[in-house]
Amino acid sequence: MDAGFTIEIEMRALVAFGISAAAVSGAVLAWAAARRPAASSAAPPRRRYPTYGWVAVAAIAVLEALLALRTPWVTTFFTALIWTAFIPAVDAGIYRHRGDSPLHHAAPFTVLCLLSVPIWLAFEAYNVRLQNWRYVGVPAHGALFVLGGAWAFATILPGLFLVADLLLAAGLEQTRCPAWNPSAGARWGMAVVGALLVTAPVVLPVQIGRYGFGAVWVGFAPLLEPLADRLGLPSVLGDLRAGRPGRLYALLASGGICGFLWEFWNYWAAARWEYIFPLGQHLKVFAMPLPGFLGFPPFALECFTMTAVVAWLLLPAGLRPGWPAAPWVTGAAADPRAAAADLPLASR
Repeated sequence: MDAGFTIEIEMRALVAFGISAAAVSGAVLAWAAARRPAASSAAPPRRRYPTYGWVAVAAIAVLEALLALRTPWVTTFFTALIWTAFIPAVDAGIYRHRGDSPLHHAAPFTVLCLLSVPIWLAFEAYNVRLQNWRYVGVPAHGALFVLGGAWAFATILPGLFLVADLLLAAGLEQTRCPAWNPSAGARWGMAVVGALLVTAPVVLPVQIGRYGFGAVWVGFAPLLEPLADRLGLPSVLGDLRAGRPGRLYALLASGGICGFLWEFWNYWAAARWEYIFPLGQHLKVFAMPLPGFLGFPPFALECFTMTAVVAWLLLPAGLRPGWPAAPWVTGAAADPRAAAADLPLASR
């Protein structure tokens, strides 16, 4: 068999795998939004999926159709447009479960969108040296480039956190595990390991450091989690000490789901990113070399911890976003309708 023909078959198979994974991700979210609340005396009345959610679902369908027709302004700004429609669709699922949702708290949600830009730019700063991805097809006009980039970057944290919040509301917040409280020495060890992970790729020679970009997708969580827990901010360490792993599970699952959706929607857009890191280039699902998908779950976790610490540094308590919500930390577990309320980080 011709080698070129074999490679084409393999590429089509990988794209088909990616489409299937993206479809499964969408099906999981639809199931989470439609799932009946857990039967208990505290369960809220069952609600319909709200109208604004259906409008968002319709907007996703329209954008997909315009993308297929290669409508220029849609293909150029597709990432920003599709995630702007996706976020309220997920939010509506949260509202259906809890009677409240992030979009019903305009100030903290706006702050979350604004924080999303500089937090992502921290990773872009790593990429300036390590050259793991590049952007193609972006607007040549500087103002449009900045506008489109900032708009797309502003959807990263809301997308991750609202998907995690929906998974929590659908049942993950009920999960339990044995309480785990690492010693002070273990916490210091975590922080040291995290510091090594986020610094080694940039202090090593670039031809070596490029192979270590994966450490950046992991390192900020162990670096900042002990600090967040000590300050009383939302933290996975605090959750695990309480025997409540739901937020950890939800964040990891959200990273995987959003990762496949990011790559799926990016693949068809005119303005998109391409990965150029020196691993797995012969084995791509959409634009992403297959090993790269392993970075999305820990990326969601470290974004959560980075957001908690950055918000604590910069913002008054009332403006700090409180998602993905953890009702067990605030005593709201008895009333699921309070789970997604505007919960300031400092109160956790």
